[in-house]
Amino acid sequence: MKLFAEMFTIAPANKDHQVALRCAVGVFVPLITLVLLGRLDLAIFASFGAFTGIYGRNEPHARRLTLQVRAGGLMLLVMLLAALTARVDALLALSGEGTTWLLVAATTAVAGACSLVVAMWRLRPSGSLFHIFAFAAIASIPNQPPLWQCMLVAVLTVAFSLLIGQSSRLARSRRTPWVRAKPVSRTPAEKRAAWQESAGYLVAAGLAGTLGTLAGEWLGVGHNYWAMVAAVVPLVGHTTRHRVSRGLQRIAGTVVGLVLLAGILLLQPTPWQTVLVIAACQFGAEMFIARQYMLAQVFVTPLALISTLLVAPVPPGILLRDRIVETVIGAAVGIAVVLAPGAWRRLRGRRGMAAPGRLS
Repeated sequence: MKLFAEMFTIAPANKDHQVALRCAVGVFVPLITLVLLGRLDLAIFASFGAFTGIYGRNEPHARRLTLQVRAGGLMLLVMLLAALTARVDALLALSGEGTTWLLVAATTAVAGACSLVVAMWRLRPSGSLFHIFAFAAIASIPNQPPLWQCMLVAVLTVAFSLLIGQSSRLARSRRTPWVRAKPVSRTPAEKRAAWQESAGYLVAAGLAGTLGTLAGEWLGVGHNYWAMVAAVVPLVGHTTRHRVSRGLQRIAGTVVGLVLLAGILLLQPTPWQTVLVIAACQFGAEMFIARQYMLAQVFVTPLALISTLLVAPVPPGILLRDRIVETVIGAAVGIAVVLAPGAWRRLRGRRGMAAPGRLS
């Protein structure tokens, strides 16, 4: 009962509207600029560059800048590697199947590596969910614009997010003392935990990507990286129950979010209206992401899919189908990865208790 109670409990607010407003502006301004320039082919680089503003939610200004510079730098590296991967794939002229498995392998490596870096840098949100999404989405886009244009948009968006993160310093009442915290070294236990967490992300993402790809071949669905994203959601949390709850909330929130998305798509919004919807969904997601994960997913689902549609149009029916199938696969894999260590320990315990009886 506690598991289901958690799914419908909303935690107290903690200045979430301030963070939500920063993130909404951080994605709206770059995207509406691209709409005015007629360059929506670059929108995905602006969307992921704006993820910089998600970090350092309620930190003092100096600490927030440090965290966001690190987060933005890591995201820029991920986007660069993704764009290069797409170009290498084109040069190698791999088959469709070869391309799919290359992306699964590369995205799995990104999942493990970025999880480790995020843990070592003490970034929050923890984990590599955003990096998995960014890498796989960008690497999957064929015929991309020139690399320098892609990275210019990404760099400018990250810089804009950094400025927004410091904008409240203009108000004297909101200004925090500019004090840089002294670096604190990781203890051996913390380093070990970071490596273990990285291994979990590696296993969950790799397994989900594999199953998502195989299921795609069998069921005719695509976007296997959505399964990889969903698989790492349950890996965040202090208790097993909380982690399993996040996996279930991911599925439930996605279902409701797809209903919302279907309603939006029926309205056939123009590009500038689409950007408004993205900004509104970003605001809603950040309002609830730290308080009620299922409710946040209701906004995250249309946010993610509409952002993808800006640069890679797909029939809405196919998009909705792929999202729910891959999300269920990924969340199931993530929950299994969370439960596996405990199940293994219990199995070993039973074997250990049975061994003396056999010896006697």
